[in-house]
Amino acid sequence: MALSDFIISAMLLMSPLEISDAEKAEEIQNNAILSPFVQMIALNLEILDPRENQYVLLRSADFSSDVKLLNKRFKELSDAPLVYDSMRFPDRLVIQEMLGFNRAYRQHLSARVNLEPAFVVDLHAVIKETDQLYQVWDYIRDSRCEYYYITVRRHALKKVLESIGTEAFYSGVYPPSVPTWRFAAID
Repeated sequence: MALSDFIISAMLLMSPLEISDAEKAEEIQNNAILSPFVQMIALNLEILDPRENQYVLLRSADFSSDVKLLNKRFKELSDAPLVYDSMRFPDRLVIQEMLGFNRAYRQHLSARVNLEPAFVVDLHAVIKETDQLYQVWDYIRDSRCEYYYITVRRHALKKVLESIGTEAFYSGVYPPSVPTWRFAAID
């Protein structure tokens, strides 16, 4: 019987269909049996954080809404990297330093806008690039933040993947913290 409960639990989480009212009533009766299986599968799929076990799939009255929540997360995170992929990046302290340098560089550029009105268009383009790089590294920082829930970290990894592309993400080619291609070479 455990194998069938496991299969039903997996189907509940991964099904693209909504659960009907008749099925909801039956599930509420079966949730005492299915809840541990659904939790275990959700934890392995990284759509449930271990800290959420304290309140997700705990009450029989909330079983249907909890399954619906987990099903929604499964759909949202189906193409997101797993949390383990965050280990590709530097630790949070290094990322903090990179983001600090990014903000200092942006402040420098903003000051130059007022001092060099002839270069306003170019400076605004560099500021925009600097802000985009900040956003990517901010997502990377979120993915490395171990006190965030797994789903938050996976959402951040998904944003990084979308920002830099699949090939760069998985080959370890990450953008700099500031637009270094704008730096002038000194002879």
